[in-house]
Amino acid sequence: MNEFRDTRVLVVGGAGFVGSNLVHALLGLAPREIVVVDNLLSSDASNVPDDPRVRFVFGSINERRVLEALPRDLDYAFHLACYHGNQSSIADPFADHENNLLTSLSLFDALKDRRGLRKVVYAAAACAVAEKVYGHAQPTTEEQPVSLFHDSPYSVSKLVGELYGNYFFLRHQLPIVKARFSNVYGPREILGAGRWRGTVHTVWRNVVPSFVWRSLAGEALPLDNAGQTGRDFIFVEDMARGLMACALRGKAGEAYNLATGRETTILELATMINALTGNRTAPDLRPAREWDRSGNRFASTEKAKRELGFEATVDMGTGLERTVEWTMANRPTIERCITQHSKMMAQMAGALG
Repeated sequence: MNEFRDTRVLVVGGAGFVGSNLVHALLGLAPREIVVVDNLLSSDASNVPDDPRVRFVFGSINERRVLEALPRDLDYAFHLACYHGNQSSIADPFADHENNLLTSLSLFDALKDRRGLRKVVYAAAACAVAEKVYGHAQPTTEEQPVSLFHDSPYSVSKLVGELYGNYFFLRHQLPIVKARFSNVYGPREILGAGRWRGTVHTVWRNVVPSFVWRSLAGEALPLDNAGQTGRDFIFVEDMARGLMACALRGKAGEAYNLATGRETTILELATMINALTGNRTAPDLRPAREWDRSGNRFASTEKAKRELGFEATVDMGTGLERTVEWTMANRPTIERCITQHSKMMAQMAGALG
């Protein structure tokens, strides 16, 4: 049975990397309408499908006009908007607060009395709950004790977003499920998408697309901590399936890891990407980032398998190959987005130099 058939779905952040892949996946399940809300802060309008069933609303979910215009008969809501990522949040904690935390509070409050709503899926962050270690990591479970000391405002706001979700679940029975993201990669992640956010990490904010782009150009890939840092990388189409599984089978009030359950070091990642692109330039080995205490982590997948029936299926080699192919096919769009920030990045590089 296709539970998304003839439904009305809200995707906040639907022009973004994960959001647009989710929208494309949902369109294959015959929904009546998908309402995409996005202010294009870290996304590009080219990601929004040209489909009569998709209604694009430009703006922030913080805006009253946007909230008041949301359909009353929503069946599902996915909250994927965020102020992307750690280093941008360190550069501007107030922007992170406005775009990461107030968005969650605004949306949850607007949806709290909609009794026909079947599920709200919140994009939580595994980095906010993972143990801070360098070296041998244990799998992060959904019951992992949470520290009150965090490396970035991004981590803080994503965790508080979970707490707000818990509050609205307890107080108003909002049927929220928290999907804890691992490191997502794949097609439609456009380097430099959106507006300048104060640091070079507006462009180089995620490791996989940055490495692919630089590797295709024959550049040395920068390896913080000499590449010994490790993450749990999940292909974006698997993530979209996991989000839909959270909406259909997730228990309200619960959190679920969406991950592969495997750690890949950044050195291994760089080696695989260089092999795919034919880049023979030796990596640039660097010390660990001064702000980051989370050197190695990966997530437990047992709960998601048991309760959601979800398991990642795309292996790293296949996922990276498809990501390289997509990048090569979409060079003009990526170059356009990178170029719009070139002056600011040059000024930033000059100031740092």
